[in-house]
Amino acid sequence: MYKYLLCSFLLIGFISCKQIEAEPKEEVVLWTPYNDSAEVAASADNENRRMRYKFIQSKVLDKNEVFLPLYDEVSQFTEAQYEKIKPLVLEQDIPTVQTHIDEGTFTYEDLVLFYLHRIYKYELPNRTTLNTIIALNPNVLEEARKLDESKGDHHPIYGMPILLKDNIGTEEMKTTAGAIALMDNQTDDAFIVERLKQKGALILGKANLSEWANFICGVCPNGQSAVGGQTLNPYGRRIFDTGGSSAGSGTSTAANYAVGAVGTETSGSILSPSSQNSVVGLKPTIGLLSRTGIVPISSTLDTPGPMTKNVTDNAILLDAMLGKDEADYKSVSAEPGILSAWMHPEPFGKVRLGAMKNLMERDSIYAANVEALREAGAQIVEFEGENIPLDGFTTLLNLDMEQDLPAYLRSQVKNKDVVQVESVEDVVTFNKQDSLVRIPYGQARFDGILADSTTVEQFEKIKKDLKESGRAFFKVMEEKDLDAVLSINNYHAGYAAVAEYPAITVPMGYKTSGEPESLTFIGKPFSEAHLLRIGKAFEDLTKARQIPEGYLK
Repeated sequence: MYKYLLCSFLLIGFISCKQIEAEPKEEVVLWTPYNDSAEVAASADNENRRMRYKFIQSKVLDKNEVFLPLYDEVSQFTEAQYEKIKPLVLEQDIPTVQTHIDEGTFTYEDLVLFYLHRIYKYELPNRTTLNTIIALNPNVLEEARKLDESKGDHHPIYGMPILLKDNIGTEEMKTTAGAIALMDNQTDDAFIVERLKQKGALILGKANLSEWANFICGVCPNGQSAVGGQTLNPYGRRIFDTGGSSAGSGTSTAANYAVGAVGTETSGSILSPSSQNSVVGLKPTIGLLSRTGIVPISSTLDTPGPMTKNVTDNAILLDAMLGKDEADYKSVSAEPGILSAWMHPEPFGKVRLGAMKNLMERDSIYAANVEALREAGAQIVEFEGENIPLDGFTTLLNLDMEQDLPAYLRSQVKNKDVVQVESVEDVVTFNKQDSLVRIPYGQARFDGILADSTTVEQFEKIKKDLKESGRAFFKVMEEKDLDAVLSINNYHAGYAAVAEYPAITVPMGYKTSGEPESLTFIGKPFSEAHLLRIGKAFEDLTKARQIPEGYLK
C-alpha cells in the first residue's frame, strides 16, 4: 500500500491537488478548510455593522461532498472547450444561447459543463469563493444528455441551468433554509420546481441565503447561514454587502454560475440582493407564483421570483414557473403577455413614471437615470413620498411564521425521523444546544415570535391596516395615472410587500466605489408583463450592467 500526492491543473484555472490512495480506494480532496480568522478580524471595524463577520466559511459544510460527485466529468471538460463557447454564453440571454444550440455549436450538456466549470474554478479556491453554491444536483449532466436527445419545439427555458435559493424544495437535494436544524431536510419538488422541470429546465444546484430568509436575527449579516457560511459579493468580496435574503441567488447569477436563479421575497429579499449584485430581480404580485414547498416566513407576503442577468431571461424564467396551485390559497391563474414581454419594449412616449423628489435630491445616479428616461420620452411626474408608518409589520411576520413553519414541517418534510423539529420553539431549543455553531449571531427574531402575545383579532386588524398603508403610499399611481413608481434598490420594498404590489429592479449604474445600484419599478397588481416591457426598454436605453471584474475569465 502506498500514497502519493498528485497535483495537476484542473483545466479550469486553478491548481487542484488529489491525494490518491492506490489501495484499497481512491481519495480525492478538492477543497481544504482554511483559517478565516484574519478575514473576520478585518471586518471588525466595517462601517456597516451587518458586515462585521463572526465567520466566513461554514463550520459544517464540506465542499468536497458538494463538488466530488461531478468532479470526474467536469475535469474532462477542457479549457479549449470552455474558451470556445465562453463568448457565446457569458452574459448572453436565453434566446441567443438557444440559437447556438439549435445550430449545433454546442449542446445542453456542454452548457451545463460550462457553468459547472466556472463554479469549480471560482468556488473551490478560498481566495475567490463567494460561498454561494451549497449543493449541486448530482444528476444534472445525465438530465442534460436526455434533453439533447429530444430537441424540438419547447419552452425557451428548456435545457437552461437554473439555481434555486435553498429554501425551495427539490427532491434531488436537501432543502435547508441555511439552518442546521433542516440540514438533512428531504422534500419533494416545490410546485414552481415541478413547473420548471415540466418545461425542461435543468436544476443545477442550490444557492446560499440569509438563514431562515433573514428572519432569525436583526443583526445577522446578509447572506450568512450556519450551513453555507458567509456569502460574498463578487463586485467586492467583504467590501460590499450581498443584500439579502436571496444572497446566493444574486451573487451566483452576477458571477455567471447559471443562466439565472430563483429567489424568494417577503420584504426586499429579491430586490435587495438583485440590486447589490447588478442583476435583474422581479418580485411578483402575491399569488402569481405558488409558495407550496418553500420554507415560509409569511403566507401573507411570501413569494418566489426570478433573478437573472437581463430582462429577457427574467420574463422567460418567470413564465416557466407560472401556474395555479390549488394547495396555495393565494394562487391565481397567470396574466397573459409575460413570456413575450421582452420582445416588445414599451415605447417611452407611452409611459408615465413617478419619481420621488427626495431621491432625486440625494442620489445622483437615480437623478441621472430619471433624466435619461425623461429625455427618451417618458413622462416623469415628480412627487414627495409620504412617510407612512408600517405599524405591526414585525407582528405580522411573527404570527404568520409561528403558524406557517409548523404547517410546512408537517406537510413537506419526508424524513421526520431525522428532522426532529416541529415548531419555532423546537428550532429555538435545538439552536441553543450549540449556539456558537448554530446561531453565532443569536436568534432574537425567533425569540420575538415566541414572546409575541398578539391576539387573532388584533392580527387581522394589523394585516388590514398594513395593506391599506402600503396602498396609501402608492396612491399617486391612481391619482396621476402612473405606470410605475421609481425607487432605488429595495428602499420601498416594505410598502410594496404589504400592498402586495409587484416590483422589478434593473441595474442602473455603479457608485464611485464600484458598488452596484439599481432602478426599481413598482407597479400595480398583476402588471408584471407591463413592468417587464418597461424594464426591457430601460435596459436597452442604459445597458448599465457590467460583469464583475474578478469573474471575467
